[in-house]
Amino acid sequence: MFPNIYTKRLVLRQILQDDIEQVFNGLSDERVVKHYGVSYDTLAATQAQINWYYALYAQQTGIWWGLCTANNPELIGACGINNISRQHGKAELGFWLLPAYWNQGLMYEATDACLDFVFNELRLHRLEAYVETLNYASAALLQKLRFQQEGIFRDYEFKNGKYINIALYSRLCTE
Repeated sequence: MFPNIYTKRLVLRQILQDDIEQVFNGLSDERVVKHYGVSYDTLAATQAQINWYYALYAQQTGIWWGLCTANNPELIGACGINNISRQHGKAELGFWLLPAYWNQGLMYEATDACLDFVFNELRLHRLEAYVETLNYASAALLQKLRFQQEGIFRDYEFKNGKYINIALYSRLCTE
């Protein structure tokens, strides 16, 4: 059974097929995908993302939650982990949020709950996050969550016709 998480203002729940329009709204919004690794031009193409969320959980290689406010079940964003390595006790953290909900502390609330689950329920030792160096909001969120920047991968990805730098952040379960 998929583990729902409840915070003061949010419900973190399984992302369902019915959420495809909201996932599309987020991952087609230029403001959201400006510093995000995937984007979609059509609702039909967004099915790949829905399939990815399901596959992560089914194959036990990760878990992503859909974020909803406590009084509205409509998806406003997502957060979770992928690339779980049981051998090394680590995974990669990711998140996105619809712009109407930015600057309200909601992603901090969601990712903090996610970290609690990852470290205490899944018993992972390390979480990593890869962030474009110009994504100041995500870097600030990770620092607030007590992640440490370990370094920068120079010209690590090719995006929108140019190479971009990616910062690596990590947090250990002991921190």
